[in-house]
Amino acid sequence: MNTYYIIMAVMAAMAVIVFIALFFFKAGYGYLSSSNWGPKINNRVAWIAMEAPAFFFLLFYTVRFATSGTDTGNSKTVLYIMAGLYLLHYFQRSFIFPLMMRGKSKMPIAIMLMGLIFNTLNAYLIGGWLYWEAPAGMYDTQWLYGPQFIIGTLVFFCGMAINLHSDHVIRNLRKPGDSKHYIPRKGLYRYVTSANYFGELTEWIGYAILTWSPAGLLFAVWTFANLGPRAKSLTGKYEQEFGEEYTRLNKKHLIPFIW
Repeated sequence: MNTYYIIMAVMAAMAVIVFIALFFFKAGYGYLSSSNWGPKINNRVAWIAMEAPAFFFLLFYTVRFATSGTDTGNSKTVLYIMAGLYLLHYFQRSFIFPLMMRGKSKMPIAIMLMGLIFNTLNAYLIGGWLYWEAPAGMYDTQWLYGPQFIIGTLVFFCGMAINLHSDHVIRNLRKPGDSKHYIPRKGLYRYVTSANYFGELTEWIGYAILTWSPAGLLFAVWTFANLGPRAKSLTGKYEQEFGEEYTRLNKKHLIPFIW
């Protein structure tokens, strides 16, 4: 087994461990912010440092592949489109989302570093699959007209739209200078505590479908392993702060009408 698949197997095992651990140890940032995770830095700086490696590493792999003259038997057009969707998400997460943040929140350095490591490894797995590990001929030009790509791309952009709208709702819950907490109620927040996380999960399920790859599937699994327990913790936090006002809304944690 080569290094690529060893890292993938380790990441899969870690997803299970993280999923279980996060039910007991809440990641202390955002609404769940706490002092238990050590020193903190500016939230915007932390988000950029944490998310940007995913963008730059896949961009590096793409440029490296494009200039190497390597022929893997797959359509470069298809590979670049699939890489471009990943880069589109992480450009927004790395350079637009942080600059639109409000307030003076801080993120623990430990959480930032864990996110940075994960994003780097994930970019390696996605880039490695697209440019070196995917079976020769799997991604021919007809892939763009196949059901996996069409359905997956629709799901991906649907998730992105949900994520962007949900972030907009959260950002506009309070006016500048107001430090109170409010219950988000617009959009899919009518049904779940963490509509933004549902959007992100939907994106990466779509990406797993459109690439039909083990790397894409692992990313979707990791997304749920990370965000599922956090969504449940956020529900508990809202119930603790707002009591019956929140519980009577009967929201699910992450997936509308299901969980």
